[in-house]
Amino acid sequence: MKRYHLNTLLLLVFVSVLSACQVPIKESLKAGTWRATLKTELGAEIPFNFVVIDSADKKVLDIINGKERFRVNEVTWTDDSVFIQMPLFDSEIRATRNGKKLAGSWIKHLADSSVSMKFDAAPDASWRFFNTNVKTRFNINGRWSTNFINRASKDTTHAIGEFKQNGTELTGTFLTTTGDYRFLEGRVSNDKLYLSTFDGSHAYLFTGRLLNDSTIVDGKFYSGLSSVEDWSANKDDKAILPDAYSLTALKAGHSKIDFSFPDLQGNKVSLSDPKFKNKVVVVQFFGSWCPNCMDETAYLAPFYKKYKDRGVEVVGLAYERSTDFKRAQKNVGRMKKRFDVTYDMLVTGYTNDKEEVAKSLPMLNQFVAFPTTVLIDKSGKVRKIHTGFTGPGTGRHYTEFVEEFEGTINDLLTENN
Repeated sequence: MKRYHLNTLLLLVFVSVLSACQVPIKESLKAGTWRATLKTELGAEIPFNFVVIDSADKKVLDIINGKERFRVNEVTWTDDSVFIQMPLFDSEIRATRNGKKLAGSWIKHLADSSVSMKFDAAPDASWRFFNTNVKTRFNINGRWSTNFINRASKDTTHAIGEFKQNGTELTGTFLTTTGDYRFLEGRVSNDKLYLSTFDGSHAYLFTGRLLNDSTIVDGKFYSGLSSVEDWSANKDDKAILPDAYSLTALKAGHSKIDFSFPDLQGNKVSLSDPKFKNKVVVVQFFGSWCPNCMDETAYLAPFYKKYKDRGVEVVGLAYERSTDFKRAQKNVGRMKKRFDVTYDMLVTGYTNDKEEVAKSLPMLNQFVAFPTTVLIDKSGKVRKIHTGFTGPGTGRHYTEFVEEFEGTINDLLTENN
């Protein structure tokens, strides 16, 4: 009996020592769908969803906005905190664990400062705006003539809303002369609409009141930490925007452009280089901070591979928030890697200020927005300048743009010098 008690005691001591020596298993992010919010300084919450996925023994995120799944690969965590580096746009999420939830900040780095918004997230939540069933008697499918009014300057911006409603689920975007608001997702509840998006650069929330199936009033557009605009809209299947090829041109007396800027390895590249001679050239004005530029790059990268052997060259001119070459090199390099860009991407050394862009290429009569794309024929003459980009979030408008753009390229290829 004594030997039995002694053996039992020794076993308990062994188990106790073994447990004390073991390293606690680090709890990782729970796989599945999460609901997150960013809070503006006025207290409005901008919601979005993301999915945590186990991939090759690591965690990755897919941020969900309508049909878009925006992959985030750089996710690290400890027992009490999580760090999420956005793949583009020079921003990150830093959060601490609060039980199963996360609480912290989304930090967006600007040229000389950073802007921070309160971030919260909870697992096992696939809902975006409402966790209960909602109803509505309205259907707002279709095209809407929209006006946004800046509260400070009272300036009005005309846009076109494109909405798709399925029951109470709502997706869509707004098109403007300088680009689109990408993938928006939300709900129609009773007489209200709610749409939001987050892509690592922009955090948007749109709300509005429906008077009927063809009138939206009392709209509020929250952008980032502090911006708020008023908006209203009327259904209009014939609403149009100005021709994107009519907004920017060369100054009188000019038919060509030229530049000399370093690529990511520091080698100077100019349109007068032999590689561009007798080629149709697409010059892309972009920034790694710009979501519409991301959409355009995602299109131009495979476009270049398709057309390169037919006599087309593409060159991207990066206008970053900072003039520091190493910082620009890092951010543009991320973009180049993400989209497998094989054409030259040059660091101009100028910032994304419109006046800076005009200074860098003084033959332009003005510069309106990023991205802007210049089409050059085989003789080196500028044939068209397109302002903005109609991205995949616009549905058929994106398809129509691609058809028109590639049709123009094919026409230029068939021309003789």
